[in-house]
Amino acid sequence: MSVQLPPTFPLATVPLEDAVQRQFRLLEKTAAHFEGPQLFEADAGVVPGLGRPRTTARVEAVLADYFGAEDAALVQGAGTGAIRAALQGAVSPGDPLLIHRAPVYRTTAVTLRGLGVRTTEVDFNDRTALQEALESGGFAWAYVQHSRQRLADSYDPGEVLAACRAAGVRTVVDDNYAVMRVPASGVELGADASCFSLFKLHGPEGVGAVVGARDLMEHIRADNYSGGGQVQGHQALDALRALTHVPVMWALQSRTGAEIAERLTAGEVPGVAEVRVANVQDRCLLVRLDRPVARELPAAAARHGAAPYPVGSNSRYEIAPLVYRMSSSSLDDAPGLADWTVRINPMRAGADLVIEILRRSLHDLKG
Repeated sequence: MSVQLPPTFPLATVPLEDAVQRQFRLLEKTAAHFEGPQLFEADAGVVPGLGRPRTTARVEAVLADYFGAEDAALVQGAGTGAIRAALQGAVSPGDPLLIHRAPVYRTTAVTLRGLGVRTTEVDFNDRTALQEALESGGFAWAYVQHSRQRLADSYDPGEVLAACRAAGVRTVVDDNYAVMRVPASGVELGADASCFSLFKLHGPEGVGAVVGARDLMEHIRADNYSGGGQVQGHQALDALRALTHVPVMWALQSRTGAEIAERLTAGEVPGVAEVRVANVQDRCLLVRLDRPVARELPAAAARHGAAPYPVGSNSRYEIAPLVYRMSSSSLDDAPGLADWTVRINPMRAGADLVIEILRRSLHDLKG
């Protein structure tokens, strides 16, 4: 069988003890911007002088402080809405935008098409090609996806952002699937904006965040002047409460994923041919099977307690292990893996449960 998984270059994660300290730091920043009773109160509406609820403004201040940014803006539309708001504030129709040469995440492709920008693709894995593009003087902005777009992507997001900054090119970073899991988000690495979904961080449905440069946040707020477009105070507080659990939760998940990969590689489950840890969308395991049953495996795994499909990729709804097909953008890049490979995310489960579900499911498919 010729189909094989390519080498992957997963992003670094935060060790558990460091994650504990990050949780504590988030609460320190919260205490700096909230008086105690305000954590149980939430307002709504377009408050005069603020243009948004007071509670929302306080949560934005916490996020800006936590990430070391000038400002932050909460938006509707989750991660997609955050990316759209940031890019709409950065570029206009017809403007050039530098992006990585790879399949674009589907919802981002819709945003780029709707904005009418002129994208130029450069392989960010090729430092020489990236430098030449940056030195051409043809770009004011670049768009960088922190998580991997192609299975074999190996570029260091920090190095890409540093090269852009040195060339005077401003940057918007899609930090979905990475923020609070990796040691430093895009804005902490020098980007002008980090965009991410708070729904993917156990927050309420539809809430996203843009953290970064003040001029860009002011543009986002000016565009989002309608009361119906605001993130209301109760949504903002709900998102902040959820965030307090995220650093430790994701550190445990990353550690569990590494254990599962080690045990599967050691041959603990018959029918598994190859395993890779990868950031394709979320950090997960790519498991290549020794038979082309990848399309049938998710339904078989669901009968043993696995989640049959994602909701928000680490949303509050997702507690059971996810056994699912590879992401659409990954399959665009490597369509030959569709019948042979699944992605597995342990979510809140331990390694024993994930391995047992996989063992039982593959056994069922032999019949």
